[in-house]
Amino acid sequence: MTGPLHSSSGHNAAAGGGGKTIEEMYQKKTQLEHILLRPDTYIGSVEKHTQTLWVYEDGAMVNRSVTYVPGLYKIFDEILVNAADNKQRDPKMDALRVEIDVDGCSISVYNNGDGIPVEVHQEEGVYVPEMIFGHLLTSSNYNDNEKKTTGGRNGYGAKLTNIFSTEFVIETADGRRQKKYKQVFSENMGKKSEPQITKCKQGENWTRVTFKPDLAKFNMIHLEDDVVALMRKRVVDMAGTLGKTVKVELDGHRVPIKSFCDYVDLYMKSANCDRPDNFKKIYEQVNDRWEVCVSQSEGQFQQVSFVNRIATIRGGTHVDYVTNQIATHVMAFVNKKNKNANMKLHNVKSHLWVFVNALIDNPAFDSQTKETLTTRQGSFGSKCELSSDFLKKVEKSSVIDNVLSWADFKLSKELKKTDGSKKSRISGIPKLEDANEAGGKDSHKCTLILTEGDSAKALAMSGIAVVGRDYYGVFPLRGKLLNVREANHKQIMDNAEIQNIKQILGLQHGKQYDSTKGLRYGHLMIMTDQVWHIAPILYQPIKLKFCLLML
Repeated sequence: MTGPLHSSSGHNAAAGGGGKTIEEMYQKKTQLEHILLRPDTYIGSVEKHTQTLWVYEDGAMVNRSVTYVPGLYKIFDEILVNAADNKQRDPKMDALRVEIDVDGCSISVYNNGDGIPVEVHQEEGVYVPEMIFGHLLTSSNYNDNEKKTTGGRNGYGAKLTNIFSTEFVIETADGRRQKKYKQVFSENMGKKSEPQITKCKQGENWTRVTFKPDLAKFNMIHLEDDVVALMRKRVVDMAGTLGKTVKVELDGHRVPIKSFCDYVDLYMKSANCDRPDNFKKIYEQVNDRWEVCVSQSEGQFQQVSFVNRIATIRGGTHVDYVTNQIATHVMAFVNKKNKNANMKLHNVKSHLWVFVNALIDNPAFDSQTKETLTTRQGSFGSKCELSSDFLKKVEKSSVIDNVLSWADFKLSKELKKTDGSKKSRISGIPKLEDANEAGGKDSHKCTLILTEGDSAKALAMSGIAVVGRDYYGVFPLRGKLLNVREANHKQIMDNAEIQNIKQILGLQHGKQYDSTKGLRYGHLMIMTDQVWHIAPILYQPIKLKFCLLML
């Protein structure tokens, strides 16, 4: 029979605990205490990170190194996304205003549209605004059977901002009930004032959140320039993703962006700085949930993407969905245009810069920081099928030129692997009888005799026995020589005779030769039964591939 738990002494010594009691080793924390103790689980790192990111400066997006605290950036973003979410709840929302007071270390985010109901929640016994902003794990997004295209999901959101602030003020006007609400939280949501309820006009609907980040929690003493630059960039993001129906203001000035297309231009402006050939974008609004844009990238895949106005800086399934459509089409087009290209999807993707603005049903992310979308394509709640007109525009764009140029470079690089060089001795080429002076200072005086088979080689060698081997070499050709005009890249690469001749002569792919002094031989002599049939075929690889007249 069990009885009440008790210890045999006032303090339990823990085995192997280094003198600590069990109570000291094993502790239970409230959820609020746990969030403050382990913030990285909820808001990301609270240490400074240096990373190359996009920021908004001088009317353009600039990709530069920034030093910032991800956790501080995240608590700002939670409030911003929460305000933008109201556009989905109330399409009449047409204003979003953000003020960043660097000197006062205060941030304010305002949105109009339907406010928060100013009434007491009957089950919890508190006003709804307090419940939403001051009680953990409260949300209007828990019903997964209800499809929503908002950014909030897990019931933390704005509460995390409250927890990591020295002061957090919520104000809202409920025009339906004609009530205005104000409440102040402080000391990391540890204290709260009594709500102030006043009257407002019928139809007056808005919400404002003002908070002072607890900078000590982020090892900072003031709002530093780089984190402020990132915050301002996120406000510009909102102007681009919300569209022309919402007027977005930053520090009292309207953000001059009215569409996602305008927003992408900020990146194009940066990319085209000091470039003679401007990057061009190809844009399509696929439907009311998907906007897509593509341009060329140089050297590596780039993406700028949003899910329900959340910046997915690491992309995710929505970006893969769009990118695979574009890359598949480009790959097929390039391989048809250049049959030697043999491009793969990953080759094509490295030349794409993709922009995506999507609304996804009940999105799932890799973490609370929401940098990567993990929702399966079948659960997006909509389709993004790029039109044939969009893909045809891609075919005519610099994306194709870029990929084709890279394909040519890749082929040239592969051919260079078999390049010859001017050296006095070469090995590994069967049946080559090399001239003694080949590759030396008098190599331009040397003649390579190409024969049709071994019997012709024997005849040539008998002649060399008379004139000597100092300036004459012999190499027998086997079978019919490859016609490079009709051959593809792989056939040229796999043809031993062509590669042997490159090595013997010292030819280098793509090099322009003005004389033969850089080669192992200065002359070619052809000894065949049908010399005028074989000579043009032999001449083609030398003329076409090495820009050299030796015959």
